[in-house]
Amino acid sequence: MFQTLIEFQRTIYLALGEQIKLLSAGGGWLAFTAFLPMGVLFGAAHALTPGHSKAVLATYLAGSDVSVRRGLLVSLTLSFTHVTIAVLIAALSLPLVSIALGSVGRAPLLEDVSRGLLGLIGVWMIWRAFRHGHHHHKHEGEAVGVMAGLIPCPLTLFAMTFAISRGVPVAGILFAITMMVGVALTLSCVAVLSILFRERLVHFFDSRPRLFDVISRSIEGIAGLILAGVAVWQISAR
Repeated sequence: MFQTLIEFQRTIYLALGEQIKLLSAGGGWLAFTAFLPMGVLFGAAHALTPGHSKAVLATYLAGSDVSVRRGLLVSLTLSFTHVTIAVLIAALSLPLVSIALGSVGRAPLLEDVSRGLLGLIGVWMIWRAFRHGHHHHKHEGEAVGVMAGLIPCPLTLFAMTFAISRGVPVAGILFAITMMVGVALTLSCVAVLSILFRERLVHFFDSRPRLFDVISRSIEGIAGLILAGVAVWQISAR
């Protein structure tokens, strides 16, 4: 399955390279525009591969009390940040690459910032799980989406850099937008499944409010421990 996804992405990426070459050589925008829907499939398949903060998203939503609507907003925020930060890095490559990029397709500085902030969210969730009358901030989910999305999408970065090097940056931006739609579709599915799992659990313990309170606090505390633990492990492993 994983190898199939890799091959599928590779096929689309090579086709994108050819389309950008044709465009830079004086080809029309009509053919490139017709190719753009492939970016949605590309983004959706890419988001199924390891990474893209799917585990962070699922862990946070399973341990919170947000609705499906707000869960979708969190996934959209994560997708937007994940792709947009790569576009910005490519657009500001000269001053930023030497500071943020340690290797091709990665931004270690931004990765550490993202993981550190997610670790703080984890600690906050642990503390809140042991409080009585704990309250979820209205925009907490969106903040988590931004923090998790600070790790840039490497394939968006590659596509943008190639388009800029060929003198057609708009082509890279357009492909990034369609790719972001695909990433959002995959992450939205993760968000909905996580929330439905939590709601099924809530329904099961609906007749036992005291037991449910203990379980819900435990889930939130465990989710916080996972977020904090993963952040510490990933930062210390570098």
